[in-house]
Amino acid sequence: MTTDNHENEQANTIDTSKAERHKARQQKVKVGVDAKIAAAQDEKGILLVLTGNGKGKSTSGFGSITRAVGHGHKAAVVQFIKGTWACGERNLLEGAGVPFHVMGTGFTWETQDKEKDTQAAMEAWLEAEKLLKDESINMVLLDELTYMVSYHYIELERVLTALRNRPAMQHVIITGRACHRDIIELADTVSEVQPIKHAFNEGIKAQLGFDY
Repeated sequence: MTTDNHENEQANTIDTSKAERHKARQQKVKVGVDAKIAAAQDEKGILLVLTGNGKGKSTSGFGSITRAVGHGHKAAVVQFIKGTWACGERNLLEGAGVPFHVMGTGFTWETQDKEKDTQAAMEAWLEAEKLLKDESINMVLLDELTYMVSYHYIELERVLTALRNRPAMQHVIITGRACHRDIIELADTVSEVQPIKHAFNEGIKAQLGFDY
């Protein structure tokens, strides 16, 4: 056997060994995943919280709304805080039959009027409560609701009561920073988005079609 043939044979043996180890690892992963799938047989409406200081919470929420609509489900959106901005998601989803209820006052540091903000928040929340009682709505996005609780514009217990008493199969997504611990405890799934870098901190302004 020549040296080249011997080296090729050794390389083939190593490759085969690596492939076998990889297959064994993946088979072990598959067994674990299959077991979890087999155990997860319950169906219920999911309460999802998207919180943290990073970018992308509302975007993720709108992605879930889009997915639901794509499957023919009925969805609705209540937007707190961002109502004065153009909203590309709203432009698209309203055309697909998704109702939007918008607080419409903008950011609280712009209005600087707690009474006005509280009234606007409550008007939006009243629409949210209607949706949270409507069995025909499969998914509700409560965008930036966490701020309304943090600023005491909406009573925490009123929010918790509406979430607990909603239709059994209705999914709800809550977005916003600093979500109250009682809402997190009630939630089925919680994701925390953390900032690593943000263009705005480098002096780059929010841009149409990317940020809003």
